[in-house]
Amino acid sequence: MPFGMVQLSPDTRDSGWENCSGYHSTNNTILGFSHTHLSGTGAIDYGDILVMPMAGEYYFDAGDEKNSDNGYRSRFNKEDEIAEPGYYCVNLLDDKIKAEMTVTSRVGFHRYTFPKNKPPHLLFDLQHGLGDNVIESSIKIISQNEISGLRRSSGWAKDQYVYFYAKFSKPFSNFRIIKDNTIQTQIDSITGTNIKSIFSFENLNDPLIVKVSLSAVNEKGAQMNMKREANTWDFDFIRQMALEKWEKELSIVKIKGGAIKDRIKFYTALYHSFIAPNIYHDVDGKYRGADLKIKTLSKNDSMYTVFSLWDTFRATHPLFVLLKPAFAEQLVRTLITKASEGNLLPVWELAANETGTMIGYHSIPVIVDAYIKGLQNFDYELALEQMVESSMQNHLGLDSYKAEGYIGLEKENESVSKTLEYAYDDWCIAIMANKLGKPILANKYFRRSLNYLNVYDNNVGFVRGKKFGDWVSPFNPSEVNSIYTEANSWQYNFFVPHDISGMINMMGGDTIFNQKLDELFTTSSKLIGRHQPDITGMIGQYAHGNEPSHNFAYLYNYIGKAYKTQNRVRQIMDDLYTVNRDGLSGNEDCGQMSSWYVFSAMGFYPVTPGQNIYTIGTPIFDEITINLDNEKTFIIKANNTSSLNKYIHTATLNGNNYSKSYITHEQIINGGVLEFKMNSKPNMLWGHSEDSKPKSLVNKKVVMNPTISAPSRAFLDTMTISMHCGTEGSSIFYTLDGSTPSINSNKYEIPLNIKKTTTVKAISLKTHYLPSYVETVIYNKLPYNVNIEYHEPYNQQYTAGGYNGLFDTVRGISTAWGSWQGFYGKDFFATIDLGDIRPINSVTATFLQNAASWIWLPKSVSFELSTDGINFSKIKSYNHNISLKEYEPTIIDFEQKIISPIRYIRIHAENMGVCPEWHPGRGNDSWVFIDEITIK
Repeated sequence: MPFGMVQLSPDTRDSGWENCSGYHSTNNTILGFSHTHLSGTGAIDYGDILVMPMAGEYYFDAGDEKNSDNGYRSRFNKEDEIAEPGYYCVNLLDDKIKAEMTVTSRVGFHRYTFPKNKPPHLLFDLQHGLGDNVIESSIKIISQNEISGLRRSSGWAKDQYVYFYAKFSKPFSNFRIIKDNTIQTQIDSITGTNIKSIFSFENLNDPLIVKVSLSAVNEKGAQMNMKREANTWDFDFIRQMALEKWEKELSIVKIKGGAIKDRIKFYTALYHSFIAPNIYHDVDGKYRGADLKIKTLSKNDSMYTVFSLWDTFRATHPLFVLLKPAFAEQLVRTLITKASEGNLLPVWELAANETGTMIGYHSIPVIVDAYIKGLQNFDYELALEQMVESSMQNHLGLDSYKAEGYIGLEKENESVSKTLEYAYDDWCIAIMANKLGKPILANKYFRRSLNYLNVYDNNVGFVRGKKFGDWVSPFNPSEVNSIYTEANSWQYNFFVPHDISGMINMMGGDTIFNQKLDELFTTSSKLIGRHQPDITGMIGQYAHGNEPSHNFAYLYNYIGKAYKTQNRVRQIMDDLYTVNRDGLSGNEDCGQMSSWYVFSAMGFYPVTPGQNIYTIGTPIFDEITINLDNEKTFIIKANNTSSLNKYIHTATLNGNNYSKSYITHEQIINGGVLEFKMNSKPNMLWGHSEDSKPKSLVNKKVVMNPTISAPSRAFLDTMTISMHCGTEGSSIFYTLDGSTPSINSNKYEIPLNIKKTTTVKAISLKTHYLPSYVETVIYNKLPYNVNIEYHEPYNQQYTAGGYNGLFDTVRGISTAWGSWQGFYGKDFFATIDLGDIRPINSVTATFLQNAASWIWLPKSVSFELSTDGINFSKIKSYNHNISLKEYEPTIIDFEQKIISPIRYIRIHAENMGVCPEWHPGRGNDSWVFIDEITIK
């Protein structure tokens, strides 16, 4: 059902990140039908309460995927499948069973037609789940056609409760409860972590109907949900109700004309957009809160779960604001409630659990976009307080972001992406504060919103990582690495949705920006660096299969070249969406991929959520009618539109000439007709004039941070330091004693030489501009030279600062890989030369484990010593007791005590090997990460 609690569908496998929905088209067997699923996320969970019918012999185990004869899984033909809104049907070939499913919001309906000559059985498997582990489960036999129970699990959601209540249309003749693979006799109730049950039936002359209702509160809640929503055995009636509900939802937008494949793509996309978030309260208003305690909603309110906000803030939530404003308002109240219960606004919330997945604090644009577009039936003063609270944390790089105006790679992974997305979210806070009459607060966050300037290097024309005050080198914009989130520099280079005009000026003006945007779509699609499966749907380096690039095709409008937006948007709709099983070019991500299509097919897109305009693209249907919530209609007409006739020649709004390449939210909800005349040739003048272009501008001038460059962080005798600022006409002032620089400090003119450990602080100033943040770098003088011979080269993505990076006195931290040296599929094996025979007390090598990122502690670490560099004596080999499954980032020091003077130290750390079978990266090489080597 639209936004339903129950997501009833088949599971074909139960592990691997690409199995996030439970179903994968490469599989030819079905494990069963579970009641909770996620719609195309990048991580795996749910798959709760699996039901599987069998006939004849029954099994407690699933069996092998390639041989379904030895378990309860069954072969099926994809040609036999029927899938439509609210209904699914498939033939299970092994036992010749017809399986059908339909739903209400909180109840799953199963109808199984068994063969006549074999005894029917029904399995309930509470061990089965998609990538999670059972914390506790239980099953209770209430009567001969009623059962109930609980599946509580830990996975992506660390503590998820799913209570269920099930009724059978016929009484079962026998049942068996299995705990830890052993049949329990004379038991009708049991708890444990590996529970399954088999129910057998006799004399089934009609199909068996099974109703399963869910609740996150308790079994009573599940029972009440069924009584309220599904107090019938009429499967076809429920199926018809589901179909009618979907028909009503999808009829919010009605289309005429266009190719049949485009109509299929459009309504499939609208269907996908209306799957999540999911209802998360019982019919009596009870729900499990973000603190995992049971709460009760106020009258007429609702609670939802599954907020994939890094994805859906871009188009899915703005689509709700336009098409389903009351629902959008409910979602805003849900976010505010969850913040009150769980301390902070959600980032990626799942089953009342904050998963902490992805970056930014993107509840904020969801709330602000709704507010700016007139949806204000919520406590917006409280919401603003919560926004500020989220933005003032000291985690995930925010401490550096607040103090220095950007995040350095040595402080936090994905530093550039986080800086850019925090800046946009901060602009949203500023907009909200401004609207609520709080100018001081607004100005603070408008200033913070310009922090994006500090990660742009105008020497290369790209956003780029910084480490210890200087640009990370070498630099290639096509390289995928830990500086960006599921992307490279190309795919984040234009992500400044709140200050597009400022970004254009930063890049050198309209002409240069136009060339750079053209290059995005025309340069080679080749990626270098680490493998990132999310980067798909490539046009040049534009990656439509992932979210950061989603508004880039619309940016031509901001420089008066609307025809280029029309060309690219139509190309994306035609080439990167199909009517086949692989019809999306990347993860659905709870509706975002589809919502992009819905907006774009209608002819406009919310480039900047939080601003009340939509940027016009190119409509693909002859006529689109939006049935607005206020009972008005907005109609978009585009006669003769096609893949060839994709260019807007002229336009009218309510009969008046319309030359703007954007439209306001108010113009749409007031109703009317926007009509385009389409042509196969671009009209370069439409949307070209200054007053026809959309605007996105932060009206403040700030100076970029200075960069401070040096050969390394550590030196032996003297070292030269240089400084630079990308803001033309600015001056740099610095101190070398750790004091805060000002206009009265030393003015930087020529490179500096330092001879001792020095704290360098610098600030950039320009008249009539706000000053930069203070940049601080500490350079350490070493007592004597240390040389290192690498017997295996380190990976160029993770250098710890290069050749001497392991001895620069900067110790790597668990949240950032920029200070670590990485070895992919190799051991760390190196010999250290101290330059002379020296009295050494100890040597320590420090290693990192971050299993989620394929980084494991070495199997063993051995130390060998020598005075001549030829004859080495092995002192000791160290092991550790950290589990491979320990996902919390872990740092271990391997320390070797040394008695006699030495000159050479050889360290060998053995790589763990390939990723284990249970790991999402199974079969791929793993990493060894080392930093620092400390010699005392």
